[in-house]
Amino acid sequence: MQASPAPRRVLPLLVLAQFFGTSPWFAVNAVMPDLRQDFGWPAAAVGTLTSALQLGFVAGTLVFALLAVADRFAARKVFLGCALASAGCTIAGMLLAPSFTLLLAMRALTGFFLAGIYPVGMKIAAQCFPRGLGAAMGLLVGALVVGSALPHALRALAAGTAGWPWQAVFAGVALASVAAGVLVAAGIPPPPLAPARVAGLQGRALASIAIDRRVRASVLGYFGHMWELYTMWVLVPAVLATRLAGPALSWAAFVVLGAGAIGCALGGWLALALARGDAPGRSSARVAGAQLAASGLCCLAAPWAMTAPAPVFYGWLLLWGITVAGDSPQFSTLTAMNAPRDGVGSVLTLTNGVGFAISVASIQLFVGLAQIVPLAALLPWLAVGPLLGLLALRPLLR
Repeated sequence: MQASPAPRRVLPLLVLAQFFGTSPWFAVNAVMPDLRQDFGWPAAAVGTLTSALQLGFVAGTLVFALLAVADRFAARKVFLGCALASAGCTIAGMLLAPSFTLLLAMRALTGFFLAGIYPVGMKIAAQCFPRGLGAAMGLLVGALVVGSALPHALRALAAGTAGWPWQAVFAGVALASVAAGVLVAAGIPPPPLAPARVAGLQGRALASIAIDRRVRASVLGYFGHMWELYTMWVLVPAVLATRLAGPALSWAAFVVLGAGAIGCALGGWLALALARGDAPGRSSARVAGAQLAASGLCCLAAPWAMTAPAPVFYGWLLLWGITVAGDSPQFSTLTAMNAPRDGVGSVLTLTNGVGFAISVASIQLFVGLAQIVPLAALLPWLAVGPLLGLLALRPLLR
């Protein structure tokens, strides 16, 4: 049976929902200077709070994958429930912020429910756009990138124009999360040709991560990418703080992080253009490999770029911001294309979970070292991830 194309409104609504739904991700990071000033927390607290959210996301992905939540239940309903829960945890974190321990717990719970937004959004895209999936994923992950950067823009607006307290950032992203759930539940119809819902643990599908050469290559490439991505995002404000402060720093952080959406969208378009006459998936592998190599070179350029003139410094950060995230949708596309059809949601969710566990280790290591090692000497070591990712990706490039 041939699937009828999804209505035109589906992709824009899904992109907007992903943008709103992922906005709670860096709420704490955007207001960390305010929290440190109000509560006397050390500089390393940003790494601990970020890692708590990442670990919550890991736990969520494991639960969702092992229980096959994204494959057993309607993805739209899962997205709605998790968006509302994420908003609730964000507001609770705002109210409980004077207690570092309670805020830590709320950030972990927020991460847990984000596991029902990011991977589930990709599952909906894979169902609705079996053709041109690379372009759809590019827009979808681009929305996640800008959504993750949104708190920095909200903080710049709140502090620079309205004079609002940091709590406005938490309230703003919580409201955005609610809007995301409503958009998906009310605006996106059931997929035109969804696979039958499964009854339980998708052992065969999950095992494909280890035993299927093509799935393994894209997953390991993604793991190398995750070693670099979130640690770079966490350290961007510290890098910018060597030259900027206040609202200017927040705006610059928003631009650098949000620039990843350009890499995602252009990468998706390029993968679609290169796909004509190419082996299935090879164009996505080529685009992912090129961006992974470029971001790795940006890591290695840090000692020179950190002391370079302003145009070079900001150009380096902008290029790094574009390429560090631009390969992500193509890795997800490759995994979705090669995973068993009835277990795509579970495979994507588990892959995300392990990738984010790797990001936790990287964040903790690099934020801790940043207290004693100059950033210019530390940042090149992030290139280890892209290097290993490129080696893993070779079977899909042939």
